[in-house]
Amino acid sequence: GGSFFVASSLDRATAQIEQATAALENLPGDGAPSAGRPRPARPDAERKYEVEIGEAPVRGNPKAAVTVVEWSDFQCPFCNRVTPTLAQIQQEYGDRVRIAFKHMPLSIHPQAPAAHAAAEAAHRQGRFWEMHDLIFENQRDLSPETFEGYAEKLGLDLERFRRDVAAADVKKRLDEDMRQASALGITGTPAFFINGRYLSGAQPFANFKRLIDEVLAEES
Repeated sequence: GGSFFVASSLDRATAQIEQATAALENLPGDGAPSAGRPRPARPDAERKYEVEIGEAPVRGNPKAAVTVVEWSDFQCPFCNRVTPTLAQIQQEYGDRVRIAFKHMPLSIHPQAPAAHAAAEAAHRQGRFWEMHDLIFENQRDLSPETFEGYAEKLGLDLERFRRDVAAADVKKRLDEDMRQASALGITGTPAFFINGRYLSGAQPFANFKRLIDEVLAEES
């Protein structure tokens, strides 16, 4: 019982920190930024961006009219919260929408990098989304031993999985996604680009639907 209340308190504290960070980022400017600490330019919701999919894992029809690119953090409670919404999008739109995943382990989440390395290692064996779902379903347990248990459960080659988790090219993939996020002005997770149109945070389904319908209308 005590451990449950501690975990719940930690979850609430993490959520409050992230909400405060987002609120601070959205405050109107009061002149020039503080010396040495320029405020990063966030993506413009009215602009259409060129967003490269690259080697990102994709769920859904490869030829879908709409591509939702998500930057996510496996330790972020808001990223977990939006997962059912993404599933609802796929159920609602079927082959018209595909979802691509980009890695963005935030510095405030010390266990996130290992989770992302495990997911990318699973991707090397064709089981990214299964590992993705297991990690989010058990977000409070992000230990390397747990990830190896998932790999075994998914029937992965464990020796290869262990090598890939620690491999320099896996870290390079995570770093590439982080650099792309920085270039686009993304400062927090989850962050989405829907055919290049920016949507920030764990938005309700209705907000995704509005933007997806607009994009589909443009494509028709």
